[in-house]
Amino acid sequence: MSPSRSPRTPLRRAEIVIDLAAIRHNVTRLRDHVRTPIMTVVKADGYGHGLVEAGRAAREGGADWLGVASADEALALREAGDAGPLLAWLIMPSEPAEALVAANIDVTAYTVADLDKFAAAGDALGLTPRVQLKVDTGLARGGSSFAEWSNLVGRARILEAERAIRVTGIWSHFSASEDPADLTSGLQEKVFAEAVAIAEQAGLRPEVRHLANSAGALLRPGARLDLVRVGIATYGIDPAPGVEGSPWADLGLVPAMTVRAELALVKRVDAGAGVSYNHTWVAEEATTVGLIPVGYAEGIQRSAGNRASVWVDGARRPVRGTVCMDQFMVDLGDAEVEPGAEVVLWGTGAAGEPTAQDWAEASETIAYEVVTRIGGRMKRRYIDSDQAEVRADDRADVRADVRDDVRADVRADVRDDDVITASGSESPSAQGDDR
Repeated sequence: MSPSRSPRTPLRRAEIVIDLAAIRHNVTRLRDHVRTPIMTVVKADGYGHGLVEAGRAAREGGADWLGVASADEALALREAGDAGPLLAWLIMPSEPAEALVAANIDVTAYTVADLDKFAAAGDALGLTPRVQLKVDTGLARGGSSFAEWSNLVGRARILEAERAIRVTGIWSHFSASEDPADLTSGLQEKVFAEAVAIAEQAGLRPEVRHLANSAGALLRPGARLDLVRVGIATYGIDPAPGVEGSPWADLGLVPAMTVRAELALVKRVDAGAGVSYNHTWVAEEATTVGLIPVGYAEGIQRSAGNRASVWVDGARRPVRGTVCMDQFMVDLGDAEVEPGAEVVLWGTGAAGEPTAQDWAEASETIAYEVVTRIGGRMKRRYIDSDQAEVRADDRADVRADVRDDVRADVRADVRDDDVITASGSESPSAQGDDR
């Protein structure tokens, strides 16, 4: 799949456009590359791409598992019809586990108390919970400490012998797999191997062992084990940008998100005019500025002021001045652009427009944050570029040339988060999306 130019129609005040074909393509390419079963991570509303929609596209692309953080996310996927292997790993002590067990969701235990809670839920339902054990191998975040690991696996074995639970997996998480020079990842692999050995000595025989995230799956082949958890790469964003020797450039993954808006206002400013709050940018010469109707309330990083750029009228236009709650300004120079023109904040980059990675670098953050925080009052719209019966290179033109009557119907009738295919058809979104 070649990256097509960012979708241009129909234009809304501001919207997030997700190409489901890109997610499918990326999952297929990643699975083919790692040659290991893959868990597509769709937590945080599918990294800003839509929990249910991203999960469905991932399954269609070949995802063996889905992974989420919260109980609500896992249950939303089940309510939307997903029936495949599904892991949740951040279950609160106060949250009942019965619904998760009843839905055949793998739950993660960090402590003996977690195990007992899951076993009790299974007993109440007459079911055997599927439980995965997480060990902290060096991230010092979720998971059992190594000092408590023997107690955890010992209790798990007792409960398994009583048929109160089934231990289906053992896993951990890298702390710096995107940095090949960091020695921590190698140490974590050794600690994880020791933890698995302790569990096996206790009599546990898990179905899957998994350690690698997106960067680990790409940069540390020896850590792929039985399953890899791929999050950000699913959405066409490099987990280790600029790393020498990375296979990223050869994978042909495509960013699935395009953020676009309507240019709200165009005006001339004189030389010496300050723009936006506190006049952090002052025009050195007379120029034209444009108003983009999104701001930090939509998740635009305030730190992007005077650093990021957008795509207007076939060129990158720099952000000028401070990013405000509802809006920010860009420098259009002497371009003859009218209000209502399309603005692409970020997209695939195929036509030269900025990418989420560009915005991350401008904001001194990571692309994960850029795509997961975008939203607020913006609308999300889904397209499927594979639905058009044309060559990949022509898809953008098809989107641009959809019949006027279809465009009008879409503008009038489309609900938030409906799926819009390249041919202009629509299908209702599944339950579970909260935007």
